[in-house]
Amino acid sequence: MKSHSQFICQQCGYKSPSFLGKCPNCGTWNSLVETIEKETRTAWGKSAKRERSTTSEVTQLSDVKTTKVSRASTGISEVDQVLGGGGIGKSGLVPGSVVLLAGDPGIGKSTLTLQIISHIGGLYVSGEESAEQVKLRAERLGINTAKILILSDTNVESIIESASGNLDRIHILIIDSIQTLWTEELSGSPGSVGQVRESTLRLLNFAKRKNIPIILIGHVTKEGTIAGPKTLEHIVDTVLYLEGERYHTLRLLRTSKNRFGPVDEVGVFSMEEKGLKEVANPSELFLGKENKAPGSVVIATLEGTRPLLVEIQALTVSSQTPLPRRVGTGINVNRLLMLIAIIQKHLRIPLGKFDVFVNAASGIKVFEPAADLGICLAIISSFKNKPLASKTVAIGEVGLLGEIRQVLGLERRVKEAKKLGFKNIISPLNYSQITQISKDIFS
Repeated sequence: MKSHSQFICQQCGYKSPSFLGKCPNCGTWNSLVETIEKETRTAWGKSAKRERSTTSEVTQLSDVKTTKVSRASTGISEVDQVLGGGGIGKSGLVPGSVVLLAGDPGIGKSTLTLQIISHIGGLYVSGEESAEQVKLRAERLGINTAKILILSDTNVESIIESASGNLDRIHILIIDSIQTLWTEELSGSPGSVGQVRESTLRLLNFAKRKNIPIILIGHVTKEGTIAGPKTLEHIVDTVLYLEGERYHTLRLLRTSKNRFGPVDEVGVFSMEEKGLKEVANPSELFLGKENKAPGSVVIATLEGTRPLLVEIQALTVSSQTPLPRRVGTGINVNRLLMLIAIIQKHLRIPLGKFDVFVNAASGIKVFEPAADLGICLAIISSFKNKPLASKTVAIGEVGLLGEIRQVLGLERRVKEAKKLGFKNIISPLNYSQITQISKDIFS
């Protein structure tokens, strides 16, 4: 049995006989890893060659018959909302679907899947922890383990065999994590491009044949992308990202791909001692107590289709350096630089000798243009040391010419603000220029 060394890109699978700093195929730096390959029969070899079972036929799309699929609720309404389905009681996991759940280490991926499987009932496959460790975590979180089967294994053939023997008790299959799995047909190490791709394909085939939903937990790289080949995201039906700051309780569940629902829904959670807790009214989490200090402005942002009220805080102080600092936390720094330039140009405020710090409170990230007006008013308020009136919300995009532009979902944002008791709403509906707003509020 011969073996030879090759360098394989962990993003696209490109192979090179020697090390390369940059992959010539996908352009990723430092992604080539040395792998020892043995010349053995693989699942794609001649002896395992796939054959056609039937002759394909061309069919008129209008003649194709469809059936209504009954989704399985995860027991967590925020997760069901993100997965989609069309209304209360009709959302959740599609039988036979494969969902990829990705996120930073320690963000709560395993906790979320344990909460889901405790409601549905199924097999939890742990490739990173022993059965005892999983049990201890479940007890710490107060999760009912009566419906949970546990398997500590990383061989995909063994996992499928074990699952096939307990189909009457398995309504969902959790894999923690896909980067730890390996198949006997390939010689690469677990986590390599070939192993991740082949293991996922085998699990996908099992899910479709047995009509069992599978959730694959995936790691992310330091760049924020899912570790492993990019084809992993193309193979699965749904890709979910669990986001949040480690030192904040806020967790957001987003979807970047969904074959069975929309991709603009967001689930909001709070990380508590007993696991992830759904946040019924996220605006209350982001606002806290009303702050009447200069530099504080409440904005109405959209997370998916859901309007949220978030506090933007700004601080302007005299700079002690030749180049004043512009620091943005939770906002787009390039957009902050543009807004500072707009304020200097149209309002004649001399920010050139001041450090400017802007922060989106509670750890949320606000990158949409609708936050422009709120950021500008927070900076002006801090500079002039004058707070805005109580119960004020700012909504609007600010253009380079100082105009206030319309934003998506303005009616929904205004409705949410009024529901929470905000009466003074500054938006494109009552102002067209930022100079007008500054004159009325800060003069």
